[in-house]
Amino acid sequence: MSQPLSSNLPSSALQGRKLVFVVTEDWFFASHFLPMARAARELGLDVAVVTRVRSHRDIIEATGARVIPLQAERRSLNPMAAGYAAGQLASILKAEKADLVHCIALRSILIGGFAAAMAGISERVYALTGLGFLGARMDMIGRLAQRAVRLLVRGLETAKTRYLFENTDDPKLLGLDPADPRVTIVGGAGIDPKALHPEPLPAQPPLKVAVVARMLWSKGIDLAVEAVQAARAQGAAIELSLYGAPDPSNPKAIPEATLRTWSAEPGITWHGATRNIAAVWRDHHVACLPSRGGEGLPRTLLEAAACGRAIVTSDVPGCRTLVRDNIEGRIVPPDDAASLTEVLVLLAGRPDLVARMGDAARARVLDGFTERDVMDAVKRLYSAVLAP
Repeated sequence: MSQPLSSNLPSSALQGRKLVFVVTEDWFFASHFLPMARAARELGLDVAVVTRVRSHRDIIEATGARVIPLQAERRSLNPMAAGYAAGQLASILKAEKADLVHCIALRSILIGGFAAAMAGISERVYALTGLGFLGARMDMIGRLAQRAVRLLVRGLETAKTRYLFENTDDPKLLGLDPADPRVTIVGGAGIDPKALHPEPLPAQPPLKVAVVARMLWSKGIDLAVEAVQAARAQGAAIELSLYGAPDPSNPKAIPEATLRTWSAEPGITWHGATRNIAAVWRDHHVACLPSRGGEGLPRTLLEAAACGRAIVTSDVPGCRTLVRDNIEGRIVPPDDAASLTEVLVLLAGRPDLVARMGDAARARVLDGFTERDVMDAVKRLYSAVLAP
């Protein structure tokens, strides 16, 4: 998945040099980026993670990284608040004598980029993990917002800045060619194929479909509900399970009352958040994520694929990076419940196809989307940035 980066810099030359990750939330780092911290430690780097600390400090520190609290509101649009956070972060970077700053996601890129400039650090990695609700908007406001993001991020670029993406669509939003040597593409967060592995499929009928995601409108949860209701109305034996919690700090959060109303419908159950991903896919046949856009490369799809489950998702960046139509699963147009219904009805009557797609999904993950694949790509990236 990564672009080739050649560097003759030996790991011993990096021993003790300091890498500082900047990320808004400790849970986000713990969920997606621990392999990158481990990769840096393999290179001998001294690693610190600057973030808002909630309840994941121990998980992060288990990689050998240090955790430094940052007081910053994740969703605040107040320029003064952002400026205060950048100033606070610049002081941390100076005190740490950081050699490299790795900023994860848009807000951290903006605050971390300003902070690195104030601290005089030109070696930076900007990791854009999707555009969230900005990427899901295709109207004039969305296009203007994306243009503003491009100007802001590229304005924080130095000669030593490198970019990290999870799909080949997002670089273009910043005016970058995916083949640019400054760009590295990785297979999302990466998956440990030993921790998540295929189990025998449950008996059919019914076809058991699961959505594992934050309960956001942008994830298309309502489309999955509508499609399953329509499929059942046509006589298809399908059940839908929703796993995930609303994110109260996200403007696209689905109200809990709405989730409970859906869960009262026949064949639909909202289970709330889960930490036992393996158990979810052991009990289901198909992973569904009818996203409206803004994805990097959804970890939920990687997890389902690692467990050998067929995937039904939408034709948006990130989702189509992993899933090829009629191979690992089915790709449907975004915001199209009718097409999603048609696909689910088809799969409900084709257990052989569901099994074949699940086998292909597992093979797909093993070909460039594992944690080791991501770690090796990141190690090449860090070595290149820190080379004289």
